[in-house]
Order: sequence, then C-alpha cells, then structure tokens
Amino acid sequence: MQRTQVMPRPASPSGNGPQNKQRTSLAGTQANAPQGVRPRQGAHAANAQVLLGRYRVLEVNSQGGFGTVNVCWDARLQRRVAIKQMPLRFGENSPREASTLNEALAEARTSSMLSHPNIVTMFDFERDDNYSYLVMEYVDGLNLADFLARVEDGVLTFDECAHLVDSVASALAFAHENGVLHLDIKPANIMVDRTGTVKLADFGMASLASAAGYGGARGGTVGYMPPEQIAGDMVDERTDIFALSVVVWQALTGICPFAAQTAEQSLELIERGPSTPLSHMEPELAGRVEDTLLRALEPNPMNRTASVERFARDLVPALGNPQEGAASLHDLLNQAEPDEEPDIEQDWDRLHVPLTARVPWLPQLSSRALAAASAAWFAYQLVPYIVPGSPKALAAGVAIAAIAGAAWPPLAGASAIALVVAALVAQPSALGISLALIVGSMGVAWWIAAGRRSYLSGPALLAPSCLPSPVSSVPLSAFALGPAASFFTAAGGFLFYLLVTLSTHAVFYAEELAPLLRDVALEPRTWVMAAACGTSALVGSLISRDRSSSRMMLGQLVACLLLVATYALASHMENGNIATALGIPALVVALSLGATLCIVCALMGDDGQYQKGDE
Repeated sequence: MQRTQVMPRPASPSGNGPQNKQRTSLAGTQANAPQGVRPRQGAHAANAQVLLGRYRVLEVNSQGGFGTVNVCWDARLQRRVAIKQMPLRFGENSPREASTLNEALAEARTSSMLSHPNIVTMFDFERDDNYSYLVMEYVDGLNLADFLARVEDGVLTFDECAHLVDSVASALAFAHENGVLHLDIKPANIMVDRTGTVKLADFGMASLASAAGYGGARGGTVGYMPPEQIAGDMVDERTDIFALSVVVWQALTGICPFAAQTAEQSLELIERGPSTPLSHMEPELAGRVEDTLLRALEPNPMNRTASVERFARDLVPALGNPQEGAASLHDLLNQAEPDEEPDIEQDWDRLHVPLTARVPWLPQLSSRALAAASAAWFAYQLVPYIVPGSPKALAAGVAIAAIAGAAWPPLAGASAIALVVAALVAQPSALGISLALIVGSMGVAWWIAAGRRSYLSGPALLAPSCLPSPVSSVPLSAFALGPAASFFTAAGGFLFYLLVTLSTHAVFYAEELAPLLRDVALEPRTWVMAAACGTSALVGSLISRDRSSSRMMLGQLVACLLLVATYALASHMENGNIATALGIPALVVALSLGATLCIVCALMGDDGQYQKGDE
C-alpha cells in the first residue's frame, strides 16, 4: 500500500524487519494547538471539582463505554493521578449483584498487586452509592487511540509497532504468570508516555464493568473480543492474545478488522476473517508477520497461539527494532512542554481542598491532644482527693493520665471513671465502697458500649466537667459519635458532671454525698436535662451520619437549637438543687462549642476522617 505525506527511510538496523517510514510530528487536534501531546487545559477551571475529598479534577477525558477518566491532583501526596470513574447501575439491595461486585473487586485487588514497568499501577479503589473509582498512576502522554488519531496516516511505523508488541506482550506475560487476565485490550487502554514507554492500563476493569451491568462477555469491547468472550464462554490467556493481535493489525493498517455496531455483527466478521489480506494492504508484511497475526486471530481458541511470549517471539523480530521504535515515540511525544504541577500554596487547592486532605495527620493529632488534655485536667482535680498533700503523686497522676489519653484516646474516659472510683474508696466506709461499685459498674458499661468506639468519646464525656457548662457534651457527641453512643455519652456526661460536682462539694465523703445524690435523683429537672442532652446529641448524630460537611454542620445547628428549647423548658420548671441549674452562661459555652465544631466541619470537607464510632 502506498503511503502519502511520509518519507521512506532505510530498513531497520536489525536487517530483518520490513521497511519503516519517517515522521516529524503529530497532528494537532485543535486549531493553533501545539504539536505533540494533547493541548494543555486550564488548571484553574471554574467548574473544577474534588473527588473523594482529596483529588482535584484537572481534566475530564470521556472514554465512552462504561467509564470516564479524570486527570486529578492528589492534594494529600501532591502528585497527579488518573481516576477512572464508573457509574454503578445496580441497586444496593440485591445480594446477587453485591456478590458479583465483590468478586470483581477481588480481581481488581489482585490487579493492583501487578508491579511491572509496562503496566499502569493501580493505587486504590473507592466506591460510593453511585460510582466506583479506580485511582491509577498518571501517565504523561497519550493513549494509543489518541496517538493513532493524530499521527500521520493513522498508523505506526514497523519499528514503533515492534516496540508496542514487545511492551504489551511483556506486561501480559507477567499478568498471566500471576493469574490475571486483562480481557479489554484495545488502543484506549494502551498508554504511551513521553519517554516512549508503552504501558497497559485498566487491569480488572472489564470484570468491574460487567459486575456493574455494562455490556456482555465480561465487559470487553466490540471489535476486539474473540468469539469465546462474545459468547460468554470460558476465557483464558488466548483471549488477550486475540485482542492484542487486533490492536496490532489496526496499528499497522489504520483499520480495526472486526469493528461493528453489535457483538453479533463482529462475530460474523471474525468467522469470515479479515476482508482484505494484510499483504494486500502492506506488501512488506507478507510472510511471517501476516502468518503470525492470522494464527493469533483464529476464531477457535484451540487453533490460536497459546502464549503471548510465543506471539511476541514470532512477531517482534519480523516487524523491526523495538529500540528504534521507542526512540521514535519519544521524539514525537516530547515535542510539547510537560504538564506543570499545581502550586499547592498558591493554587485552587489551598482554598477548596479540605484541610484534612492536605494535612491527613491533623484529625488524629487533635483527638489525641484533646483526650490527653481532658484526662490530665481531670487527674489534676481528683488526685488530691486520693493522695492528699503529695505534689509528687499529683504530678505522676497528671502525667500518667495525659500519656494514656495521648497513647489511646478512649482511655481518657476510662481514666476519669477510675479516678472517681478511687476517690470514693479513698475514704474507707461501706457506703463509699457501695457508691464506688455503682459508679464503676455504670462507667464500665458506658465504656464498653460507647467509650472505646471513638477517639473523642472520652473528651465528650468529660467536657461538662472540664468546661463551665453541664451540657457541653452534646455538640461533641453529635460530632464524633454514632447515634446510640452519642445519646449515652451526652446524657452520661451531664450525669457525670453532677456526680463530680456533688462529690467534690462533699469532699468524697460518702455519708455527705449520698443525701445530695438522692436529692438530685428525685428532681424531675435532672432527668429532663439528661434526656434532653442525650436526645439532642442523638438527633444531631443522625443528621450528620453521612459525614458530609454540610450535614454535619446541620446536625450541630439542630442539636444546639434543641438545647435552647430545653433551656426554655427547664427555666419554667421548679428550681431545685443548684447543681442541676442550667444558666445562660453555660448555654452560651455549649453553643460556642457547637459553632467551633461547625468551623471544623467546614475545614474537614467531606473527607470524613473523624469516623463515627457507633454500630
């Protein structure tokens, strides 16, 4: 076949390949676009979005079929990644479909372990109710489909094709050795970067697509699937060899021989064989190249080339020199300036990417610091009742409590309960021991049910005792805990505040403390306030359960409004013991804490690192 707009060049140095052609540039895809790779797109697009709370979308490349590829900036690790976003078509309530997705995810996990220079690395997999996301290595270059669309005549030179076969066959051989099939080899899934390196992408995507309800035959692409894949029969390594052979045919001729509108039409073309022999289109390819490709394109897999290593061993030397092909691709793809990385200090990320995405260690550090501070403060208040007049014991108690809270934040609540129990038994009496057993039993029940489930459970329980507000556990419980845990922690925090306040007033003498506790327990206002605290936290937690920043702020607002309503109700009730009084200053402290947590929610965005601790 006579080619136009290219100049012939001598045969490849290996001496055994067909004649190659020389090209000087890629064709631009837009008017006035620079030659080389794709035109640069604006990194500061007004409609930019963030995926999964940390990936800023730089470019959206629609691929058709079952997914969209987004070029993103990872604000956490400060690098470019490619994210394939695939809609999930089925509902959550079907066990069969959920099982199918789990099987596909297992294959995707296996694929993510494939480490090979010619395989695009899969970093992570995430999903929500509507989409699945595969986070992959970003390849700075073009996929083969775009390359062929822009290159002169829409074909590769023979050296370039030899490099393509050598690279993809190496990737497939490695995957097959590890028990992984690709099942969707096509030009769009073959990447060429600026160094001329060829990489095979999207391992595991075919099974994921089929699990999500896309297409037949395990998610392959019409035109590249062999008959057994179209029919949904058993597939093996020869399925990938067939698809690679179709890609090679297309790369050499510019024509996909089995392209059709439907899988059935494609199957008819496969059974008839290519309509025009390869040797008629390219006389230089007659003989070994054509025979190798036709053997790999056999409709019956039993007659097809059995291994990709054999396929490459037969084809590559007959095509040309892979090293020359790599150098040619490097020259073509290296004509444009490389993409610049966004300036994380000056760019859009600083204003829009959640703080926890850029500083992922901040939530845990804040939780540990808060737990350590509340435990230390509580120890500072109660150790003198346990070991009176001993500065060394006080310093040791504060240090131990702070270290325990920092090492494992749930210990903050446990240490505070233990200190109250120790203070009660420090004054030996049968009544004191009885009170200590009751307090200890209730404390253990709370810690098992709620206290050990979240890093912020301890600070939430201790907030009323540490702050001048008996209802300050409500905002923190609604923010950090699940519904059930938030109810018991907020109600328990209010009651624990009463216990500590009355105990210190009685200097932990059980004979003086017991009547005070009895009087408070008989006041209806005590239980109204405890129930109101628990209910406010419960409602706030339910609203913010999906961990989106807007819902979490709404949860804080509703919880605070319920507290205000409770204050209005309590103010009309008979005023009893001063310990149960809820004054305006105490309410203001709680509302201020809620407002502060709203700011924290806005900074967190939708990253959800402060996980709920319930159920």
